[in-house]
Amino acid sequence: MSRISVLAAALTSAFALISGSAVTASAAPAMPSGATTPATAPATTGQQVAPVVWTPCNPDPSKPDPKIYDCAVYPVPLDYANPSGEKVGIAMMRRRAGDPAKRIGSLFLNPGGPGGSGYLWATTTRFEPRVMQHFDLIGFDPRGVARSNPLQCFKTDEEADAVFDRITGVPVTPAEVDGTLAATKDYTDACARNAGALIQHMSTINVVRDLDRMRQAVGDAQLNFAGFSYGTLIGATYANMYPDKVRALVIDGNVDPQLRLHNGLEYDRQRAGGFELSLDEFLERCKTAGAPRCAFADGDTRAKFDAIRDRLRTSPVTLPSGSQVTLSSFTSQVADALYAQTRLAPLARSLQALHEAINPQQGFRSGAGTVSTDEADRLTKVVPAALREAPADSPYSADDSYYGVNCQDKPYPTNPKVFANLARPWEHDAPTFGRYQVYDAPACATWPSPARAAEQYPGPWNKQTANPVMVIGNTFDPATQYKFSQNMQRELGNAVLVTVDVIEHCAVGRSKALNGLVTSYLVDQVTPKSGQVLKPDLDPFPVPGA
Repeated sequence: MSRISVLAAALTSAFALISGSAVTASAAPAMPSGATTPATAPATTGQQVAPVVWTPCNPDPSKPDPKIYDCAVYPVPLDYANPSGEKVGIAMMRRRAGDPAKRIGSLFLNPGGPGGSGYLWATTTRFEPRVMQHFDLIGFDPRGVARSNPLQCFKTDEEADAVFDRITGVPVTPAEVDGTLAATKDYTDACARNAGALIQHMSTINVVRDLDRMRQAVGDAQLNFAGFSYGTLIGATYANMYPDKVRALVIDGNVDPQLRLHNGLEYDRQRAGGFELSLDEFLERCKTAGAPRCAFADGDTRAKFDAIRDRLRTSPVTLPSGSQVTLSSFTSQVADALYAQTRLAPLARSLQALHEAINPQQGFRSGAGTVSTDEADRLTKVVPAALREAPADSPYSADDSYYGVNCQDKPYPTNPKVFANLARPWEHDAPTFGRYQVYDAPACATWPSPARAAEQYPGPWNKQTANPVMVIGNTFDPATQYKFSQNMQRELGNAVLVTVDVIEHCAVGRSKALNGLVTSYLVDQVTPKSGQVLKPDLDPFPVPGA
């Protein structure tokens, strides 16, 4: 299967990691009628916008109701040029502040993507208790995502699979390249037929307008927001569209907004480089830790890894289980593992098992014993690059918001062959992830023309916000490399940068020292000293038994 056609498993994994929540999307309560259909216009009140109407709900019906959560579907304009016209319902969940007498306001949360469902982020445990005492935590699905009028290019899963199964995640041969580009065109044709008017109103500027309406609707004079990954673009855009409305913005795992909004291809090329830097550091830290702490440490880690990758470029590897590791599944699994420290040691075991499957005569000479061949099986499943989630009862159990946002925000060439021509030079600079990254975007070349011409916010990015923005970057963040966070801090008009020395995507919840700074910033409005370099709490390769 293509990396795009795999649906919920990787989404749950990636965003459970970021949210720190044990609750998955499948545990969400049934939404009120109208959650995924255009909402009616709000009644006129004396306010600029109508208030949110909350209803008590339980995020995990399998457990007793903690009676601290509320849900709502809040109507916002589909097209802000016609604010009294058709509406989109934004699904919201609120965890009420633990100490109402000391409540500061609401803390809105976005996990990224684009296309990440933020609804259940009200249940996150990533923040310190003092944050949850002083703030209502509000998670929401942005427009076109999951429960909020999902943008859907297909009517059924069967229609989608007929297209997605023809896409190769990392195509190498001419047949794979041609087949992938042809299927991608069929995908965007389906979007033109089925997605409706929403496809023209998915850009980040609309999400930010929705966010400001929700801020007003919950009664907050200024915004408190924590955005992760793509969510940092939401935060940066808000800071520059509504600079006087900023109380506290935490943006973690940052994009480079100027580059992303002005040159999609160069942004993606540099993104491939970020994955490559993280892989290099993983292999180096594995070698330093040694076996048995890192199972792949026997021998030259770099040479072993490159040999596996180059072997897969020629043909799949069949494992003793009968499953096959392909270049697409291998690359996607390595990329996915680099998102979290906790996945690095398992990745090392999988790589060693695959190395032994390819070279059975070499064995494992570290004295720790041969790893199980089953460890390599996890490298057989393709992890989707595009996040896809919709209500479970939908005939098409996915949404297409990932491209719906990216193809409006990021300018790309309109000739799909440009991507095929770039694969080799990108691969030269980023041997593992260059080709993988370049084939993430061809859909934007043929995305429906009216949607590509949609309104954007391209800058400026240097407006002076009422309060400083807290920018957080990891030294070896694969998905949004560290220099993107450095660039974000420089581009914003009033921001500080705090660094965590870790291989991981996003850092809040992974360092007690960092979380202390985040709490002081959010609750006490103490701006952290810029330039701090912190350590994570965990060792990616712990001593066995420690």
